[in-house]
Amino acid sequence: MHSATTLFPIPVKESILQTTFSRLKIMSAAVLLLAASAAQADITVFTSQSAYLAAVGNTGVDTFDDLPIDSLGGPLNRSAGSYAYTASSVGVSPILYGAGTGSDNWLSTNDRNDSVLFSNFSSAVRGVGGFFFGSDFVGEYADSQSVTLTARNALGEMLTYELTLPTQASFIGFLSSGAFSDLSVSTAGQVGIWPTINNLTVSAVPEPATYGMLLGGLGLLGFMARRRRTSQG
Repeated sequence: MHSATTLFPIPVKESILQTTFSRLKIMSAAVLLLAASAAQADITVFTSQSAYLAAVGNTGVDTFDDLPIDSLGGPLNRSAGSYAYTASSVGVSPILYGAGTGSDNWLSTNDRNDSVLFSNFSSAVRGVGGFFFGSDFVGEYADSQSVTLTARNALGEMLTYELTLPTQASFIGFLSSGAFSDLSVSTAGQVGIWPTINNLTVSAVPEPATYGMLLGGLGLLGFMARRRRTSQG
C-alpha cells in the first residue's frame, strides 16, 4: 500500500504577504541605488537612453514635430507630457528655428553661434535629456565635431559634458538630486553647424519621502513575517 502525500497549501493571506514582501524588496533595492547615486554626485550624466529611463520616474517627451521648419520667434513656452518648460535662444539672436526633414522635426537656433537654453521647468523635474546633434543652414542633419551641454540645478551646481561626433541617435541625459534649473546646448560656433535637439525628455524621480515609505513598509512586513514564524514555531 502506497502512502498518500498530503499537500499543505500556503494560506491566501500568507501568499499575498510573501508576494508583496518580494516586490517591496526589489523596489527598495532600486531606491537605495538611486539614493546612493544622488549622494555621490549632485548632477549625474547618462550616455545611454535606457539607463537614464531606468533611473527616473514619470517621463514626458517633447518631440518638436509640431514645429514648422521656419522662424519660430522666442522664447517658446513648451510642455513635455505634464511638465512645462521654456525654450529660448541665447546669444546674437533671440529667434529659435525649426529644423528636420519629413515628419520628424527638431529645434535649433537662427544663428549658429547661439545656444538653446531649456529653463523654467516644473518644480518636480529632476531629469532632462534628449538627442543632441548638429544641422546645416537649411535645417538638415550635418556631421559635427561636438555638442556642448551644460546642466544646472536649483542649488547652482553645474555639470558640462562634451558630446563628440554626435549623430541623430546620440542621447544624453542629466539627473539632479535637486530641482533641475536649466540645460544649455551649443555647437560653439562650428562653421556651418547649428545646435539641434530632438525628443527632449523631461522626468521626475522618487522623492526622499517615498524612500522612507518604501523602506518603512518593508520593515513592517519583515516584522510581521518574524512574528508569524515565531507563533508557528
